[in-house]
Amino acid sequence: MTAKPFNDTFLKACRGEATDHVPVWYMRQAGRYQPEYRAIRAKHSFFEMNYIPEVCAEVTRLPVEQLGVDAAILFADIMTPLKPIGVDVNIESGIGPVIANPIESLSDVQKLEDLDPETHVPYILESIKILRETLSVPLIGFAGAPFTLASYMIEGGPSKHYHKTKAFMYTEPAAWQALMDKLGDLTITYLKAQIKAGAQAVQVFDSWVGALNDEDYREFITPVMTRIFNALKDTDVPTIYFGIGAGHLLMDWNRLPVDVVGLDWRTSITTARDMGVTKTLQGNLDPTLLLAPWEKLESKAKEILDEGTNQPGFIFNLGHGVFPDAKVETLQKLTSFIHSYKRNA
Repeated sequence: MTAKPFNDTFLKACRGEATDHVPVWYMRQAGRYQPEYRAIRAKHSFFEMNYIPEVCAEVTRLPVEQLGVDAAILFADIMTPLKPIGVDVNIESGIGPVIANPIESLSDVQKLEDLDPETHVPYILESIKILRETLSVPLIGFAGAPFTLASYMIEGGPSKHYHKTKAFMYTEPAAWQALMDKLGDLTITYLKAQIKAGAQAVQVFDSWVGALNDEDYREFITPVMTRIFNALKDTDVPTIYFGIGAGHLLMDWNRLPVDVVGLDWRTSITTARDMGVTKTLQGNLDPTLLLAPWEKLESKAKEILDEGTNQPGFIFNLGHGVFPDAKVETLQKLTSFIHSYKRNA
């Protein structure tokens, strides 16, 4: 049986090169909207799916085969590397990550171990190796960004306002800096290990950093994000940075040594370009439109494609993750539409 030729369209777009079709992948493209995923999930807890490389690889590969997307993203959670360093975290259905030992002081930060990927997350590295042997599209590794990880670690779980996190940032500067240093080191170590194992691009999820104003972002977050992306430069793999509700931070992100800026649905591609963002852009369909009539979904997808293909360096994605109410058939039809639209863009 002849192996499929390798589709490197996504990697070309990351580097701002011209492509013969618009590449597309979807955040949370492996998940509960898939009957096959639900069947696997019924047999294993979330973390068990991570711990068994063959299962992790199967779940990662499934949407590539099912949807025909141009990249796979490793099936894991941003909490995955926190558990082995001393964070008592569990993923609770309907809630998300819940942490039994939240960070309250400098001494709590100092108790955290350093991440040793070969010892702490060997199953992640093995999953990546399996996937590199079987995928015909690039594999994206990922990690949570320090602010977003810290928000869970300080709040003890999801939060609407991040009051505890920001208060800790303002009132415990030494502890906050120690936590950023610790999580910055963890992110670099974790992503470099994924790249060494075979990941061909990496995305840093800073899901909740939009809770900060631009001044606080520059003071408290820019240094650690600059350090992370600079440390990854010598790997020569594309880097992507994504957050929710962070349109006011886009020019700060444009100044970071990152290759791709991910947009949520609140900021259009045209708006980002008019602001002066010069990086490759990824995004940014509102996931809720997956429930809209096809005519409405197609119209919005066409609008995004028209804006994104005005210049090289565009990857189609959602403005947040696929959610359980989405339909496989809708994503298949959308992927086909994106691939057939504006060839030689």
